[in-house]
This record gives sequence, structure tokens and C-alpha cells, in this order.
Amino acid sequence: TVLSCRATSNHKVKETVALELSYVNSNLQLLKEELEELNSSVDVYQNDRPTSPPLEHCVQLWGPQRKTDTDLLGESISVPMIPLGLKETKELDLLVPLKDLISEHYGEEGILFEKEIKEFMELRQAMRTPSRNEAGLELLMEYYNQLYFLDSRFFPPTKSLGVFFHWYDSLTGVPSHQRALAFEKGSVLFNIGALHTQIGARQDRTSLPGLNQAIDAFQKAAGAFNYLKENFSNAPSLDMSAASLNMLVRLMVAQVQECVFEKMTLLRAQHDFLARLHLAQEAARVEDVYSLVHQTMTQAHVKDYVPFSWTTMVHVKSEHFKALSHYFAAIALCDCPVPSDAELPEQENAFIQFHVTMPEGPSLRVLLQDPEERRKLGKAHLKKAIMKHEEAMRIHGLCKILRKMDILQEVLSFAHKRSLSKYSEIDHEEDFFETGDAPDIHPKTHQKPEIKSPNFSQVKVTDLFHRLGPLSVFSAKNKWYPARRVHLMRGENGFGFTLRGDSPVLIAGVIPGGCAAEAGLKEGDYIISVNGKDCKWSKHAEVVQLLKSTGEEGVEISVITLQASEGSKAADKKAAAMSSGSGMLKSNKENSRKSLMNSKSASTLLVWSKKSKRSKKSTYGIPFTAVGDNEAMY
Repeated sequence: TVLSCRATSNHKVKETVALELSYVNSNLQLLKEELEELNSSVDVYQNDRPTSPPLEHCVQLWGPQRKTDTDLLGESISVPMIPLGLKETKELDLLVPLKDLISEHYGEEGILFEKEIKEFMELRQAMRTPSRNEAGLELLMEYYNQLYFLDSRFFPPTKSLGVFFHWYDSLTGVPSHQRALAFEKGSVLFNIGALHTQIGARQDRTSLPGLNQAIDAFQKAAGAFNYLKENFSNAPSLDMSAASLNMLVRLMVAQVQECVFEKMTLLRAQHDFLARLHLAQEAARVEDVYSLVHQTMTQAHVKDYVPFSWTTMVHVKSEHFKALSHYFAAIALCDCPVPSDAELPEQENAFIQFHVTMPEGPSLRVLLQDPEERRKLGKAHLKKAIMKHEEAMRIHGLCKILRKMDILQEVLSFAHKRSLSKYSEIDHEEDFFETGDAPDIHPKTHQKPEIKSPNFSQVKVTDLFHRLGPLSVFSAKNKWYPARRVHLMRGENGFGFTLRGDSPVLIAGVIPGGCAAEAGLKEGDYIISVNGKDCKWSKHAEVVQLLKSTGEEGVEISVITLQASEGSKAADKKAAAMSSGSGMLKSNKENSRKSLMNSKSASTLLVWSKKSKRSKKSTYGIPFTAVGDNEAMY
């Protein structure tokens, strides 16, 4: 491949080969960089990124204890999260295809729209390499919103534009291409989610603001992937398959849940019994969601392309947090004082819901008030914690990439040593009882992850091809006959037609035998210019004013008529929309969101007459059919 790249002089071939070569181990490398940067002052994405403290000056304190030698140092570090690499895409030249369609479909000179086409292509080029911050997200969202307009303007339902959209799989690097614009939309949406994961993974989670930002980023990533799963189908690349997206949503939810646990350890100032039970249940909840992610990653349709380092990391975290849940249960039982009579009911109530199954032995009340019984159960929890710590370390050792991550190794080793130290502390030489099997902790969280769907209206965009006219008429799905230029004189009874709506103004009725009828105007025509002035976007009152200023020489009006059933349907829909006071825009599964453009025009009816005073005003809310011929004439 490298030799063919050097041998060819074809720019497109070189670009394709370069992109394919760049994907060799790219996603594993991205994970490696993301993990390593937590122990480095080198900023992978942004120069202004706050760096993590050096490893030798900090240790992960998964629990609250800071009073014994086993806690080592007072600093803390964050365990690495899993970010996604962005999908890459080839350059796309739309200049000729769009110019041709503008000439063929819209009857305009394509060359007059070169500026708009180039502006769109520049936006797409910038979208290929977004910055890893909020500005990058806004750029991707801006491009995604522009695709709505591009789809409506240039992608007829029965005809292809003739261009292919090339994208590379984020997980495997395998190239795919489709003519459907839905593939372009879906790929951009995927990158919005992926960029959120990178922003979330690079936050300083040793601080409350950093944790909140990480939670928000991972929740938005989950929302983007979930929206993609629910609204796009038949994607040609594996990373956008339903199974893959389902896995990514669950992974993001798990990472949110981990941040919630970290937030709880950061906020919790008290070291009392109930607080430690809550920590144990939070840890159990993190273990629960990571177990689900691991099951999803090892399914038949997913396991073959998910990086082994991801699967291993998720499995390690599942075992690690299970160990932490048992550790905190032991700490609550062994380090906290026996409750007073006043405290007992609250603690008893909390402990009833604490275990998945009730522990064997004495009654709950006896257990909580007997220090020896508390020590026995605490010892059983520590025994299980140590087993799970060792399992996490064993799984960690199976992955070469993770073995190189000093921080992760340090976290696992520290947590294991801490549990061992606590076990030695409470183990008595005279213990002749066999340590029982502690029941698992019931998972519970005080902050459930929220899947935040993309807020497309957050980034406002203007239709780059605005000059083509309102989308309600001038869209790819509509067809119209060539524009007709009509010279219209005003007769004794006015022009002889009624007008309705805005942008563009519709000829709602033509009086038989009137000037408009004789000039060839028809009901359903749209006025697109008056005396050479473009009126596609003109409001009703503006067109009325242009017509009223007409002298004895008459007025030149250009109109178009929509073709066949499509035209009548569009006219009917526009009229119905105007009657209800709202605009009509294309709505489908991919664009199930608020329209980017809303028409606020109400239904209007205008009768032209020199004699009638009413004719000088627009009558709102009255359908044309409700007006009699006589009333229309005067």
C-alpha cells in the first residue's frame, strides 16, 4: 500500500491511501494516549488543558479514609475513561453537481451560486478536523444543521445527486460509502457523540467542576449515540450498527455512573455509618452498569471489532467496583460506632435494603448493636473485596496496553493493599470461626444518568441557499413549470385576483373575465417577481404595496405553477399551513425536531378594486371559498 501510494501521482488515490494507513491501530493508540495523558504534562488535544498531577505525588483514594497509614498520600487521581476516535472522511467536491442541479431544477444560473457552494464546502472541510472543545462541537452541529437545508434543496426523492459520501469506521478503519445523505448526517452525528466522549475523558475529575463537566459530556455522548440508533438505520459501517450504538450508549451511561461515584466521594464530608453504606451502594451500581457493558461488548455481533483494551478495561472496572462496594460495607461495619437507641431505627431501616439477600446469623438489631457480629460480617465483606481486587488485577494483566498504564496499575494495587491492611487489622489470632460468604450489596444511586438528546436548535444556522426561495415551494421534492412573465393592467374592478400568504405570495383565486384571467394568471400561481423585483421572500404587504404603486402602464409579474399532483398537494399544504398560522416544512424520521424555519404568516385574502375601501386591506383568517363573487368584486 505504501509503495502504491508513492508510485501514483493521483491526488485522490494518495489521499485514500493516507487515510487508510492512518487507521492502523488508530483507536488503540487513541485509548493509549488518553490513558497516558493522565500521568503526563503533555496535552494531547488542547494546549490549555489542565494537566493531571504526576503519579509519584498522588494516589487514588476510592474511599474516604484519610486517617491511617494505609491511605498513603492525601492526593487523589482519576481512573482513565474510554474516549472514541472520530470518524474520518474524504474531501467532497460539490461544485459541479450543485451548479448543474440549480440550473436544471431551479432554472437559475448555477454560476451565480458558486459563492454559496464554496462556503458549504469550506464548512465541510473544517468539519473534518474539529477542535476538541465546545467550538468543535458547535462546528459539527452547524454542519449537521446545514445538511437539513442541503437535503431539502438538492436531494429529490426520486433522483440521486450523483456524489458518494466516504467515511471510515471509527473502530475498525474500514472505509464505506453511500450516495444517501443520511449516511453523511449519521456520520456527523456519530462524531458529535465521539467528540463529547473525548471532552468528557479529558476533564480533571479530582474537582467538582471537572466532574460535573465530565458527567454532562458523557450524558450528551449517550444522547447522540441513542438518537443515531433510533433515527438512522442500515448504516454501511459497523460502528453505526444498532448493536454497536447500543454498546456505546451503555458504555457512556457506565462512565457517567462512575463519575457520580467519584462525585459522592468528593462531596461526602461525614464518615458515618449511613454515608459509607451509600458509598458501597454507589460502587455496586457502578459495578452493575459496567457488567452490563461487558456483556454487551462480548456479544457475537460486537466482540469481533471492539478493541480488546476496551473490553478488558470495562471488565477490570466491573470487578474493581464490586470490590469497592464490599470494602465500604466492611468499613461501615468495622470503623463506625455502635448506634445509640435513637440512631438504631434509621440504621436498621437502611441496612434492611442494603444487601441483595440478608446475611446469615443473628437478627438485624443484634447485628448492628453487637461489635463482634459487626466485625464478623465486616471480615466477610473484606474477604470478598480482596478476592475481587485480585480478579481485577488478574484481568488487567491480560492486556498488554493496560499493563503499560501505570496509573491504572497503581489504583488497583492501592485498593488491594488497603483491603488487605484492613483485613489484617480486624483479624484476630483467636478467630476460630470460618469467615462466611458475604452477600452482595444492593446497587443504588442518588443520581441516575440522563441520556441527553442533541439540542439541534442550540446552534442557529441560516440556509446558505436562501436566495433560491422559501423551502415550502422551492425544494427538491417540488417541480414547477418554467416561470411565466405576465403584463397585467388594472381594470375598472381592479386586477381581478385574490392573494394569500407570504413568501411567496399565492394567487388564491382569479375572477373570471377579469384582467388577471385575460393575462393568463391561474389560481395556484406563485408570484416570484413584480416589475423585476424578486418577491420569493416578500411578505404579503410588500407585494401588495408593489402592485398598488402601479401606474396606467400596468405591471410586469413573473409567476410559477407547481406541476401535477405534487404541485397541488404542496399548494394545498401551504394554504392549510397558513390557515392554521404555521409553516410547512419537510418532516421525516431523520429530522424529527422543530423546524429550523417557521412561517408566522396567517391566511390572508385580498380583493383588488378601486371602489371598495375593503380592498385596500387584507382580510385575515377567511378562506377564499367563503367569499362570494360579488363580495370578491367589490
